Amino acid sequence: MKTEELRELQAPLKDKYRAEPESALITLRAHGRIGEGITCRVETGRALVEAGLHPATGGDGLSLCSGDMLLEALVACAGVTLRAVATSIGVELRDGRVLAEGDLDFRGTLAVAKDAPVGFRDIRLRFELDTDASEEQLASLIRLTERYCVVYQTLRRTPEMTVSYTVTE
Repeated sequence: MKTEELRELQAPLKDKYRAEPESALITLRAHGRIGEGITCRVETGRALVEAGLHPATGGDGLSLCSGDMLLEALVACAGVTLRAVATSIGVELRDGRVLAEGDLDFRGTLAVAKDAPVGFRDIRLRFELDTDASEEQLASLIRLTERYCVVYQTLRRTPEMTVSYTVTE
């Protein structure tokens, strides 16, 4: 996609959101169903995936680990955002890889040590880019990718969350 095509595609949306800010507030949803054994079937919109325990917590490795899925969501969002920003600012990318790594201490998840955190301690996001862009262009590309990547920003500033339940018969 060319810079002008992206701008043309997004211009009416930006105009609408400026004129009607409330129309920009969209609720995204995900849902799953408790599966066999210790799994949860999640509909992704394109496919059905089955999440289960990571082998470090007793899983067999056949089901997707939700921690891996979190990193995959970060990679997907960062990659799409990077490509959109590059297109927008005119940086040519011949190729690129987006890599995310996260460190977990499974003692926390398995309640082995109360001082061990549950969740990722550190997450590292890295881009390997095939481009002739200058250092200044690359700095701008990465800065804007960080700024506009929804998953990255969500992980950086934890949103307020609530948990509820209902009992069905």
